[in-house]
Amino acid sequence: MDADRRGALALIGGGAVLAAAPGWATSLSLPPLELTASQLTQGGWARGIARGGLTLDLDGAAIPTAPDGTFLIAFDRDARPAATLSGKAANGWAASRGLTIAPRAWQIERIDTPLRPPGVPDTAFQRIRADEVAQIAAARARVTEAQGWRQAMVRPAAGRVSGRFGAQRIYRGTPGAYHTGLDIAAGSGTAIHAPADGVVVLAAAAAFTLEGKLLLIDHGMGLSSAFLHCSAHAVREGDAVRQGQPIAAVGMTGRATGLHLHWGLRWRSARLDPLLFLPAGAG
Repeated sequence: MDADRRGALALIGGGAVLAAAPGWATSLSLPPLELTASQLTQGGWARGIARGGLTLDLDGAAIPTAPDGTFLIAFDRDARPAATLSGKAANGWAASRGLTIAPRAWQIERIDTPLRPPGVPDTAFQRIRADEVAQIAAARARVTEAQGWRQAMVRPAAGRVSGRFGAQRIYRGTPGAYHTGLDIAAGSGTAIHAPADGVVVLAAAAAFTLEGKLLLIDHGMGLSSAFLHCSAHAVREGDAVRQGQPIAAVGMTGRATGLHLHWGLRWRSARLDPLLFLPAGAG
């Protein structure tokens, strides 16, 4: 293999820039692959740009790029400590680079009682829940041209943070489910605003059994927001929304023990920490 197709991506500047081996795409004055902003940690994300028509994959999964070459990747709450970002040019030149995903010290509460086994749901609940889950899956599968994934997000509601992403209870050594979003305690009817531009892909007309009046917004590139327990929605399915626009109101519909907004973020199937998408100190 000649030098143009040999080599590796080298990490430069603490993980900010990825540069190609000498001899490839020498007409480019900028690195072929660059991370422009990142939170390389569990529940985190990275935005970047692939130049020269480079195609990408993350751990073998294809990563789409926008027409300008920009892209988004993200890492689940339980992401492994390493990931591989690979690029390939049309002439066959290929390279890969390992990314170090920093672990998080999650809020863990150890409870000296056994984890209660879930009760057996009745047939009616199973049927209703299956339909709700199907609606959510169909909404998340929708692909839109939303561009909110490019933006630094804003806090969707005023109020006290009452629950943090990733928190988990351990019942006599048995882990319970971890908290999948950011909870913001607020009064009934407090306005919920779009944290970034997007398209409404689901606005539940009737309260779902668990999520209540659920609102889902696609921000593009596989990134979506979920707003749970709303008392009402100010937008409808198919609406394009702008960052900061009122979209719903805080409530306690569905399975909720008090008035609050549960804001969840996903990239594809990865669950993400909303606080890592906000400016420092916003939480």
